[in-house]
Amino acid sequence: MEEIRNARGWSQADLGEAVGYTQSWASKVIRGETSLTLDQVRAIARVLDIPTHLLRLGDPDESKEEEDPTNRRQFGTMAMLGLLPLPRTNKVSNTATAETLTTITGQQRRLDATFRSSDLIDGVRAHLDMAIRAHQNAGAHAMPIAAAVSEAAGFAAWLSMDMMDLGSARTYYRRAIAAAQAADNDLLAAYMTGSLATFEIDAASDPLLGLAMLKQARTYLDRTSGGSTPAAWLEALEALAHSSGPRPDEKAATRALLRSEAAIKTADSPPPWPWVFPFDDAKLARTRASVAVRLGQGEQAVRAFAESLPTKQPAPKQAALTTLEVATAQAQRGDVEQAFGLAMGALDIGISYNSERVLQKARQFRYSYSGPSGSAVARFDDRLRSTFV
Repeated sequence: MEEIRNARGWSQADLGEAVGYTQSWASKVIRGETSLTLDQVRAIARVLDIPTHLLRLGDPDESKEEEDPTNRRQFGTMAMLGLLPLPRTNKVSNTATAETLTTITGQQRRLDATFRSSDLIDGVRAHLDMAIRAHQNAGAHAMPIAAAVSEAAGFAAWLSMDMMDLGSARTYYRRAIAAAQAADNDLLAAYMTGSLATFEIDAASDPLLGLAMLKQARTYLDRTSGGSTPAAWLEALEALAHSSGPRPDEKAATRALLRSEAAIKTADSPPPWPWVFPFDDAKLARTRASVAVRLGQGEQAVRAFAESLPTKQPAPKQAALTTLEVATAQAQRGDVEQAFGLAMGALDIGISYNSERVLQKARQFRYSYSGPSGSAVARFDDRLRSTFV
């Protein structure tokens, strides 16, 4: 409603009059102080020419049977997004639209730290659909909106990967790459292609395809002046790829880590968007630890994880995945009780967030251990079994 008011140059009184209410009512709705019923939403959408399918609501002419609870949940998500702070503008422009779409994606990403992926995905898909339609109707100057589509698709892929919906994740990442290309943004294309490579290496367990994606990402990066941060990140991903799979290549992984370290040393400016945070020595240490885990080098992995502690710790689900890597390293060097204690904490996070990715990693951790059983192992087995039975 606020975006339509700005686009049409209306005052709040004009908006209230258009939908049959007062200026005071319109002001309270826009500020989030007054909630709307589903019938009000349908009526306002009809008056303002908002397609109801964008709000994930049914046909307003359908029978008056009780509303599907799924629609209620989806409406709640969309209503929440409608109350997020958006750029103010007095006229429609591709730049303003792109900024609005990007703002919503950014707010959705922040919710990932506290919400289950399954609770977010419907709203994220609806937002992506809206962004795609905005791009289709943007005309000849649509590149900023294409970049916003890329970001929205990338986040949909991230959530799908957490849910282990691998087909959807791969589809969304490819859409993100295509949208970045449509935006003529090689740096964004490199980022999304590298993200797809991460997915192929880690979630899909296909390091050879991941290496092919990294090669493509570098072709995009070569056409930009993105600096050393993207290069360091891509080299670290290559090290993970070489250390993964049935035939890990320790020498190739080591060479990639050295190239990543060299790129970090040349960093002399803040990282370019979309690399909001620097890829520094502490983050490289985390990658080096993951490489050591994959190579079965428990002692080296534990030391490298210790070096990674100064960096800002990731959100809970990502922290759980890292914790399971640490637990694997501890088990490799014989600290079984500590390893399974750490793994239990990570498993609890996976259960709390209903993260299929974390739960799968927890199973993989258990299957990788073939040593003697003890009380910690038994507790972990009971917890893991109760999760799936």
